Amino acid sequence: MKLYTCGQKDSGPAALHPCAKAAVALRDAGHQFEIETVGGYKLLFWTRRGNVRDKIKEISGQTDVPVLVLDDDTVISGSGKIARWAKEHPAS
Repeated sequence: MKLYTCGQKDSGPAALHPCAKAAVALRDAGHQFEIETVGGYKLLFWTRRGNVRDKIKEISGQTDVPVLVLDDDTVISGSGKIARWAKEHPAS
């Protein structure tokens, strides 16, 4: 499974940063995952010029992260949805 994040990856307080929230939820549920960062930041709109998020758009249909891609290629976008999925599907 792969978690796409901004350059912050899984750092920062989970209560404030969406990418950290998703990573913490996955770890708390016992999941092992790879992190892949994508360029650009939402609040720094000029950093998202060009094709820095083309891969995310291709995968999820939108340009925001975090995006989780499961081993069966299921795509879950957004920290709230990823956290909910992790809670409902703890690692065995």
